[in-house]
Amino acid sequence: MAALDLLGRRWALRVLWELSLAPAGFRELQRRCAHMSSSVLSTRLDELTAALLLTRADEEYRLTPLGAELVEALAPLEAWSGRWARETDGSTGAGAGA
Repeated sequence: MAALDLLGRRWALRVLWELSLAPAGFRELQRRCAHMSSSVLSTRLDELTAALLLTRADEEYRLTPLGAELVEALAPLEAWSGRWARETDGSTGAGAGA
């Protein structure tokens, strides 16, 4: 339940997703997530780092091996959500974004 609580926090999955594409510094992450406030980003980075999913080196955040494993484990959910979106034609009422 602790993992679901962490991942269910606003922007947490987006931060993990962005860092799975490439490591990034704070400003770059904020640019990639254009509507995220700096205080929320800072909080999420702290939480995900404390959970051993991220690490920071040379002013860049990157996934740890555990974080990369989590992103890989979420791949089937991403595939399912794509099928779900196509079948519902986006009419589920779920909001877009993080």
